[in-house]
Amino acid sequence: MGFYDLDNIPVTISTLMERYIDDEKICPEQAIIHHEEKVDLIPSNLNLAMTEVNLVGAMSREYAMQNSIRDIKKLYDYIIIDCMPSLSMLTTNALATADEVIIPVQSQYLSAKGMGNLLKTISKVKRQINRNLEIGGILLTLVDKRTKLPNTIKSELENNYGSIVKIYNTQIPSTIKTAESTSKGKSIFTYDKNNKVAIAYSEFAKEVLQDDRQKRKNALAKDYTR
Repeated sequence: MGFYDLDNIPVTISTLMERYIDDEKICPEQAIIHHEEKVDLIPSNLNLAMTEVNLVGAMSREYAMQNSIRDIKKLYDYIIIDCMPSLSMLTTNALATADEVIIPVQSQYLSAKGMGNLLKTISKVKRQINRNLEIGGILLTLVDKRTKLPNTIKSELENNYGSIVKIYNTQIPSTIKTAESTSKGKSIFTYDKNNKVAIAYSEFAKEVLQDDRQKRKNALAKDYTR
């Protein structure tokens, strides 16, 4: 997104969560950065690692992130929490905050093999911490159509998890343009809107929005029949 000097940004998600841990006043609006593409961002930096350490001894530690950004939920249609690929306390905080989980899986064997543990963690969080948590689906990323591996990985995911988790139709291809856009501090849409990655992400967004609309319709229909 083009914001490089994160160590000198005064308020980040770490700041908000530390204030929660210390029982201080939280003003999430102070952490919001406005991007020219009409996307707002609450950044993180290396201080997040120390925040995770401090969470270990905190009261209601699973809800630190949720309570840090609760007041801004009403300002946005969607808030996306980008997590590291690890089952850490920060990931647990994200799961406690979220309504829905989208699971990106690289089209590689080892990535697919870790699905079982992740689904168990999500199920545990749903039972014990966040009853509203749902799985939106699995998104295949870094897909190289020149090989048979992506189709093999997708078949494996469908066979093992297809009955309980949606596998999105959209697949995100692997291209050099993605790395180039990141190095330039631009989104793929600004850097090359006609690139196949940009097109794939647009199609994926449509798929997610369509699912969301359908869920809302189903919920309304359920309420109507009561």
